Amino acid sequence: MGGATRAKWGACAVAVALVATACGGGNAARAGVVSASWGDPQNPLEPANTNEVQGGKVLEMLFRGLKRYNPRTGAAQNVIAERIETKDSQNFTVTLKPGWSFSNGEKVTAASFVDAWNYGALLDNKQKNAPFFQYIDGFDRVHPDNGVATARTLSGLAVKNDRTFTVKLRQKFSSWPDTLGYAAFMPLPRAFFTDHDAWLERPIGNGPYIVDSYEKGSALRLRKWAKYPGDDPARNAGIDLRVYTDSNTAYTDLQAGNLDLVDDVPAAQLKSVHADLGKRYINQPAGIIQTLAFPMYLKGWGEPGKDKVRRGLSMAIDRQQITSEIFQRTRTPATDWTSPVLGTDGGYKAGLCGEVCAFDPAKARALIKEGGGLPGGRMTITYNADTGSHKDWVDAICNSINKSLRDDNACVGNPIGTFADFRNKIAAKGMPGPFRNGWQMDYPLIQNFLQPLYYTNSSANDGKFSNAGFDKLVNAANAATDSKEAVERFQAAERILARQMPAIPLWYQNGSGGYSDRISNVSLNPFSVPVYNEIKVN
Repeated sequence: MGGATRAKWGACAVAVALVATACGGGNAARAGVVSASWGDPQNPLEPANTNEVQGGKVLEMLFRGLKRYNPRTGAAQNVIAERIETKDSQNFTVTLKPGWSFSNGEKVTAASFVDAWNYGALLDNKQKNAPFFQYIDGFDRVHPDNGVATARTLSGLAVKNDRTFTVKLRQKFSSWPDTLGYAAFMPLPRAFFTDHDAWLERPIGNGPYIVDSYEKGSALRLRKWAKYPGDDPARNAGIDLRVYTDSNTAYTDLQAGNLDLVDDVPAAQLKSVHADLGKRYINQPAGIIQTLAFPMYLKGWGEPGKDKVRRGLSMAIDRQQITSEIFQRTRTPATDWTSPVLGTDGGYKAGLCGEVCAFDPAKARALIKEGGGLPGGRMTITYNADTGSHKDWVDAICNSINKSLRDDNACVGNPIGTFADFRNKIAAKGMPGPFRNGWQMDYPLIQNFLQPLYYTNSSANDGKFSNAGFDKLVNAANAATDSKEAVERFQAAERILARQMPAIPLWYQNGSGGYSDRISNVSLNPFSVPVYNEIKVN
């Protein structure tokens, strides 16, 4: 930040909710440990209950699953899986590598996966990621759409021995193995089930780090697990994730030498970040898209005919101007609902959204008028105010909409204090109008940009959109054994989104971060998350 103070203690004084040793001294405690900005996750750090970025960062350090996504290419690569075999894309045999254990000494076995997946799928456990198990046979009995569960375990899972289990899916799903690097599919130790409350206080995993301590609202301290059996051990002594409720404060602490790493450079700092950090600034493409989702559960936004209003609002937004003026080459106007990171073979298709993602104020006004106008004559855009500098771009979108509609009061921002409160209001269906709904891919498949967000009752379908035609095409795409055919069906489903506009694609987002001269070998993976285990302390 231009003109920012370099006074170490002055910057520390305004940091939010940091522990006493976070700034200044404490060199012994910090030896070899990387300090990084963070935000409290919405839910406890259960693999099947974490579907947002902040919690996902931690799970990537605490756990290893059957597969992991290559931190350079995003490719799904075997980790604990020795092999995953199938003859029909519906019945799979999973064989584990020997030698893996949890940090408490317990062996990782086939039951570690099967028990974890059964727990995650069961309706009674209220896990956010339960829908990720929906393709396993028996999901409809352990997690019915209505009523109570009539089974406790998935009939499609069976343990054969310590190193082997089988999976039967409800339908063919040729790319299913490539989803298994996602956090929901991580294994769990017996301690998770025998003393759940204690496990939540101090999670036990099988990744390169162990939990040293966690003070909610302040800091989560992770330390290197010396006996980690994987081939990607931590190259530092640990990671201190410090909670910030303002990304500008985190950036100021980075400049002042009180923080080693930020992975959310605020929009207000982008004009000066090159001068501030030089080669220690990271800006690279990532599998992230920012959208505005609509509360389809509200009559004013979701009733028949309101698709015209939603499409009109999309055409009222000048994406090019906003990305150029605010984001300084860290965003690109979106023309579909996926990400260029996927590539054309992976399902990205530039321009698929068509004219409704192009700025056209005259058509915007006409469509909104045809759709009966804005509900109540005015709209709000709700966002969390603690991270991401969302206020800047939300205000810019509202200004664009107001100018397009020739009404200075048509749109206004509606900030919610923290990310956790924001997510809780979304979960309670408490959004009065469109709301920020960024998506960071869980795994690099077009399916992951569509099904979790827009398939009926899916885990991240925050606007509660439901369309039978969309669901049918997604099912058909998942069943396709040919990848090209699958992509074509997914893109046909996207064209339904272009007609219905349950969420407005805004822009594709780069990963953006910065680090101090105290550390090196810093990079972001295709998910825009720092590759924490590779960071070295100089």
